[in-house]
Amino acid sequence: MKLYVMRHGQTNWNVLGKVQGCTDIELNETGMKQAEDAKEEFNRCEIDLIIASPLKRTKKTAEIINQDKKVPVICDARLMERGYGELEGKNPENNKEAFENVWNYELNIKEYGIEPVVDLCNKVWGLLEEMKEKYQDKKVLFVTHGGTAKVINSYFKGLDENGVLPRVEWKNCEIRKYELNK
Repeated sequence: MKLYVMRHGQTNWNVLGKVQGCTDIELNETGMKQAEDAKEEFNRCEIDLIIASPLKRTKKTAEIINQDKKVPVICDARLMERGYGELEGKNPENNKEAFENVWNYELNIKEYGIEPVVDLCNKVWGLLEEMKEKYQDKKVLFVTHGGTAKVINSYFKGLDENGVLPRVEWKNCEIRKYELNK
């Protein structure tokens, strides 16, 4: 199965460096333009189905890029961004200690109401396992978030030697391609 993964377009909180988590933030003007530009790349891909996070920023990105193709779109909460609890709306640069080990799978940080990374991985990796069975002959695009995209990438690449999900720079509306085989 071919799996394409796209991060949503820009929001005002992206510009301000704030962690969005599950806070339901809209795309800004730049984000809508990014989705319009990504539509060209999307139109060149053979896609059978879009599965998007149900948050506004991902649903709007999916809606914009799908204006020409009009493939079916399904919302799946397992593609939602990681919940950051009390840290949503905060800037990691100003709260380094709180964010220091949030992606360490072995430490599995739960402070501040953060969704444990093991729970997030189990949810997203479970979706990927389900996809192998359900859509094995399809080409699917996930429209999701930076943190969720990091978890998807770690499914294919593994964890680093310290048990940390590898750092991935994923630009807004960037599309990456994976092969998901049984």
